[in-house]
Amino acid sequence: MTFPEYEALSAPPTASVTTRTTNVKIVEEIDAEGEVAAQYEYFRSHFGRPNVPGILKCFATHPPLLRHMMALSESMLFSDGHLGRRHKEMIATFVSVENACHYCADSHGFFLRIHGGSGEVLDALGRSETNSKAFTPAEQALLTLVQKVNLNSSRITPEDTEVLRGFGWNELQIAEAIHITALFSTFNRVANAFGLESQGLLAFCKGQSSATDEASKVIERGTR
Repeated sequence: MTFPEYEALSAPPTASVTTRTTNVKIVEEIDAEGEVAAQYEYFRSHFGRPNVPGILKCFATHPPLLRHMMALSESMLFSDGHLGRRHKEMIATFVSVENACHYCADSHGFFLRIHGGSGEVLDALGRSETNSKAFTPAEQALLTLVQKVNLNSSRITPEDTEVLRGFGWNELQIAEAIHITALFSTFNRVANAFGLESQGLLAFCKGQSSATDEASKVIERGTR
């Protein structure tokens, strides 16, 4: 299995990130011991990324959670499944923008671009324009359901999922979209509550020398 997003990040120059004290103490790589140190090393060697991302450092406060979340992310997100990577990253970015999570919006916006998402798609996600012409009609329907799952899941009805079937999405694709949405609702809340900063990956993707927070710009556009 290859991870082109991490291949891009492993090559110099790396994105510079301004660090600050988080709301809750995370497990830094220099402080990792035992199972956490082993999981960090697995991440670095398996994904080819020299540094462990902040979200994993949050989960590392409970080592079994770190282990399970790494496995869940690899099997559910960082692989093609019933949905391809581009659609998974599109959902992840959209949900992260909707939840005002700068950390996740930036990183998964970057992953979306690596996996073929256009700048127009990213801008439309930032404005929460589910009916944008940047998306196909089938994608518009998918994002409409994703938005409802994220913001008002108790109101989902059979009619909502029937709309997606009408656009050609099958049962397993619909289910996977719900899983990805719910997973990122969790990730966003963890990242925001712990106080993670954006890694500046979208700026790195654009080849900028400084890690301007493009995710913040996207979120700000979407809340005007």
